[in-house]
Amino acid sequence: MSHVSTDGSFAPAIVTAVFAGIAGIVGSYALAGYTPSFVVAPITAVLAQNVPAALLTFAKGPLTQFGQAFGIEHLGQQVNLLLALAIGTGLFACLTLAALATGRQLGTATLSIGLTGVLVALATVIVAGAIVPALGAGVASALVVAIAIATTTGTERQAGVSTGRRSMLGSLAGTLGIGVLGYTLGSSGEAGDSVAASTGAAGGSNTGGGGSDGTNASGGANASSGGGPSAGQLLSKAESASFGISGLEGLVSGEDFYEVDTANVNPDVNANDWSLSLTGAVGNERTVDYDQLTSMASELRFMTLRCVSDPLNGDKMGNALWEGVPVRKLLDTANLQGKYVMARSDDGYFEEFPVEALTTGMLAYGKDGNPLPRKHGHPVRLLVPGHWGEINVKWIDELEILNRPAKGFWEKRGWHGTGPANTVAKLYATNKGDDEITVAGHANAGTRGIRKVEVSTDGGSSWNEARLSDVLEPNLGGDVWRQWAYSYEPPGGKHEVVVRAIDGSGTTQPKKNSGPYPRGASGWVSKTVE
Repeated sequence: MSHVSTDGSFAPAIVTAVFAGIAGIVGSYALAGYTPSFVVAPITAVLAQNVPAALLTFAKGPLTQFGQAFGIEHLGQQVNLLLALAIGTGLFACLTLAALATGRQLGTATLSIGLTGVLVALATVIVAGAIVPALGAGVASALVVAIAIATTTGTERQAGVSTGRRSMLGSLAGTLGIGVLGYTLGSSGEAGDSVAASTGAAGGSNTGGGGSDGTNASGGANASSGGGPSAGQLLSKAESASFGISGLEGLVSGEDFYEVDTANVNPDVNANDWSLSLTGAVGNERTVDYDQLTSMASELRFMTLRCVSDPLNGDKMGNALWEGVPVRKLLDTANLQGKYVMARSDDGYFEEFPVEALTTGMLAYGKDGNPLPRKHGHPVRLLVPGHWGEINVKWIDELEILNRPAKGFWEKRGWHGTGPANTVAKLYATNKGDDEITVAGHANAGTRGIRKVEVSTDGGSSWNEARLSDVLEPNLGGDVWRQWAYSYEPPGGKHEVVVRAIDGSGTTQPKKNSGPYPRGASGWVSKTVE
């Protein structure tokens, strides 16, 4: 008879195994935090890489938009995470059941406890390749089994409670205690998903990140190597140039800068261990490390990014002041012999585009006067003006020059993120005063720039020119958004406000409305105003 239950039921053993599985996940999180060493992280990555294209597109588009309607960001990724948690818990539970069965067969509870810890720890090492979080997982699972067994020792029944029920209650109590402790420990190590103030600690405690106090990403003076304005001066100028309209984000997104990733857990790359390889169809292969890159003359540039899955009036568009090194400084010394490039990331992500797109590109290691945050690609990311956000590979570690075109991660799944980002004018703010209504938003057209924004207050029958914010300088290849605003005396009753942008070439934003898939959302944004 099992040492977990003596009432003839296997249910208590199964429940104990499930709770032990949950505890193992929490134990891993306690010592790894939300990093690639967390046992669930590799599972989410495998799911993201192998999920059918149609399902991944559904998660990237409609499912995420559905979640946003209820205030849930990245619902598709949350579903992926929940599935990975279930798989991880199921794996640990099965191993715990095997340990319980072995101990029962040999008549020793101690063996069940020890074997649970060993099996769960070993599985964690195999899945995540991390020893310390594996110890946390093994100890947590073994502790739940030990508590469950301890509650069933002694008399068969106590106060009318069967040993099976006592074992389940004991394992539940143990799991709850481990859950609170593990979550507290794991969360305390994250500290906001930033990076350490010094580049040498970039992969360590993940704390700090500097500010507008005169330090930049590479630890030097807060100015580009060219001797131009400092990051603090440029950010202050951008703030002054912003309209300051209620409900409208400023010209620099700051912490509101959107984030979209294929995996749930961001890579945690130490700057001291990072390097970028230039390989493939080149005469001279090159590899540069972080110190070599940051010792080169740097530049400060504003650049706007927009996700290809961004809905027509969505919020997956942001602008930042980036610091980095022009990609051409590496390309000029490599003797390129191909016309295409595949950019690869530390987390296995990859995107392909023409080499000529890199002529104005940047290898960025700073954002808004601070070290590049982990969630935005620390230590180094790629910036390619004019293309959709997915091309701007984060955590970049390789540029492979190709002789012929190839498909990137999202292109293999039917998307077409390579190419000019669509012109868009978004309508975010609607502010009603005593005598007038002010509508406002952002407009972007990639490297084509924005010439003007037009607003209609009668559903598109007539148009009026909106006022535009100044173009932020310096910018990366001309790819920087502008704010627009228009105030008018409201007509009686409901009316439809429509907005459209004209890019720098004089081309008007297309009227026809289309969803994000497969080439990005297009069309005029409209809103009914009382």
